Amino acid sequence: MGSAKFATALALVTGLAICSAPVRAQDQTPLADAAGPAISVGADTVSDSDIANRIEGIMLAVPAFDDVAHDVASGVVTLTGTVPETSDITRLGGIVGRIEGVIAVENAVEASSDVAERLTPAFGRIGERFRQTVAFLPLLAIGLATLLAISTLGWLLTRGGRAFHRIAPNAFIAEILRTVIRIVFVFAGIVVALDLIGATALLGTLLGAAGIIGLAVGFGVRDTIENFVASVMMSVRQPFSPNDLVEIEGEIGNVIRLTSRATILLSPDGNHVRLPNATVFKSKIINYTREPQRRFVFELGVDADSDLAAARGTGLAAIRALDFILDTPPPAAWIENVGESNVVLQFAGWIDQRCTDYAQARGESIRIAKNALEAAGFALPEPIYRVRLDRRAATLPSIAGTPEPRPAPPVDPVGAAAPKDDTIERKVDADRRAEPATDLLDPGGGAKDG
Repeated sequence: MGSAKFATALALVTGLAICSAPVRAQDQTPLADAAGPAISVGADTVSDSDIANRIEGIMLAVPAFDDVAHDVASGVVTLTGTVPETSDITRLGGIVGRIEGVIAVENAVEASSDVAERLTPAFGRIGERFRQTVAFLPLLAIGLATLLAISTLGWLLTRGGRAFHRIAPNAFIAEILRTVIRIVFVFAGIVVALDLIGATALLGTLLGAAGIIGLAVGFGVRDTIENFVASVMMSVRQPFSPNDLVEIEGEIGNVIRLTSRATILLSPDGNHVRLPNATVFKSKIINYTREPQRRFVFELGVDADSDLAAARGTGLAAIRALDFILDTPPPAAWIENVGESNVVLQFAGWIDQRCTDYAQARGESIRIAKNALEAAGFALPEPIYRVRLDRRAATLPSIAGTPEPRPAPPVDPVGAAAPKDDTIERKVDADRRAEPATDLLDPGGGAKDG
């Protein structure tokens, strides 16, 4: 009989434990300060009264639990009453659950709805945080002073420009180096200041936020960043100099300046052409000014029955006699192709761009060569077309005979001068003087690397 009662009591206790386990997991979430080993009641055999006494002592030690009542039966603790805040409910359940001998906790405690009772701890927290802030101000002031001192040191070290101009190829790169060094000093000051105030963990958060913001900004201003990087590369390489005549992406003009975003040209028509540096950096650049000697080419057609060698020699001799044509490299002439009604001769000559205008030299050479060929009796035929009047009419016969030759123009073996036209160069110089600070090109040296 005794064994049956013992078995019945054991089954009852086990059933209570099993039934109350889900309720405990549902009604309590121990906080970090409530975690830890079980709280001993100081007795070998834990009874309900021992558990109740231990809970009573805890209630008296924590003012937030003054209005909480408790009842212990067979190791199951029932909590009722009110607490000032919702977080205290979970906190209380976690503490009671750690007491040795407690099988389950029925947490029926509710947060108080009394306004005064709810505001009192809130004002207490505000006051406590204010006192902590006031006590923290001296340490914060030391951190800010350290940040300011290190940042000022970086600014003083980069104040002088002579040392950076010796290291950097131009003023633009020197300014970038100064800026980078100043940023490094500011970052070092932030790290030291956070270490002084004991907030180094905040540094990781700041770096993570800065990385995300930097990534977003990088996608938003991708073109601007690409142009800036291209500006840095071009300011180092110097593919052209001020007033160089260049061709970029089909645009021809004299270089006015290189800014941190674009290359500005002055076209032969006097128009400003603005090209993004990213486009310029990736494009083919033809620099007509870098080499003083430049060749021009033109073609003239003569009659197919003409003595081609004599025609070639006549035109070449006329070009060679011009004062602005260089002897080295010498002018040249060759048969380019056979056209429908003539044979095309190609003529080429070299000039010095520093004293001779390219367009005028080429035009004058064409005039002199044409006049020399016509004066020597070489015809420069035009295309001949047949005209059909209607579908039934036969093709009109060609006019027999040779057309009466036109009088040959007077021979001008010397030709007019072709002085260099510096109108565009003077405009570029005036424009550069108007905004000297925005140029990244080296005005004193030539192009370094195309």
